Amino acid sequence: MDLAPLLAEPIATQIHAAAAILAFVLGILQFAAPKGTLPHRTVGWIWVLLMTVVAVTAFFIHGMRMFGPWSPIHLLAILVLVMLPLAVIRARQHRVRTHSRTMTGLFLGALVIAGLFTLVPGRVMHTVLFGG
Repeated sequence: MDLAPLLAEPIATQIHAAAAILAFVLGILQFAAPKGTLPHRTVGWIWVLLMTVVAVTAFFIHGMRMFGPWSPIHLLAILVLVMLPLAVIRARQHRVRTHSRTMTGLFLGALVIAGLFTLVPGRVMHTVLFGG
């Protein structure tokens, strides 16, 4: 693993990657930890903050241009920014099942699936993990 390619990227990309990696790790912890506890809520708020950073920084990354400076990944960022507050509202309303489904969907879609696309050859994270 070589962080040099990531460190050569603009700061928005570096922040985006760091927040996504941290959100992925915290997401795994959330799945394994007891639900409804103070630690679950605390880690959950940190996760929401990290995912907000991931989504917002995505708007400053334009490496894959399809529609002017934009790509379908930017639609995912908008979806994340819409669904995060809805998931929090669902938790506060004690709608645990819909909260859980929404958060799981965000984790799988915005971190796992989108994250796998960052490992395509030619992308920065592929170079970081597997070399040039």
